[in-house]
Amino acid sequence: IRPAQLGDIEDLVLLENTSFATDKLSRRSFRHWLTTEHRALLVAEVTHRIVGYILIIYHPGTRLARVYSLAVLQDYRGQGIAKQLMLAGEQAASDGGRLYLRLEVSVDNTPAIQLYEALGFQKFGIYRGYYEDHKDALRYQKRIRRFPDVLQHRSVHWLKQTTPFTCGPAALMMAMHGLDRTYQPSREEEINLWR
Repeated sequence: IRPAQLGDIEDLVLLENTSFATDKLSRRSFRHWLTTEHRALLVAEVTHRIVGYILIIYHPGTRLARVYSLAVLQDYRGQGIAKQLMLAGEQAASDGGRLYLRLEVSVDNTPAIQLYEALGFQKFGIYRGYYEDHKDALRYQKRIRRFPDVLQHRSVHWLKQTTPFTCGPAALMMAMHGLDRTYQPSREEEINLWR
């Protein structure tokens, strides 16, 4: 497994076209991802031949990364290459400061679903008609990096504001709950804080 280079474009396009019938990355897309920041594009080589790749996109301004695409040549499937690519991609995202890794997978791609679940990904949603062929996609997420439970890194319970104008009080109540788990937010307090 190694980082992809501009000289790999022909092999990446060939791999893409033999792996997918729809939703293919173009040559232009590969060139874009090879020359931009906020991503990890890794390839798997077997005897100097590119047999798989993974593209992970880092969402700027967030701690979120997304597996945008993963492909392995048909003749090399079932040998653990996809797992190695996923683990290397996960490490790259973690090294890049990301906390979560997300992905979408077709509801009928059983081998991929089994791989993701074996790697600790948890299903959290579905996109209806997500792909060009209108198939649904399952959404998965995995926490890939953890910090010690110190004040600066403590997880904070999300609280939806109950009015269109109380985002500040809702944020304050989330922070108060983060500092004291026994604190119970209420709509009444949300309005009082706003006043």
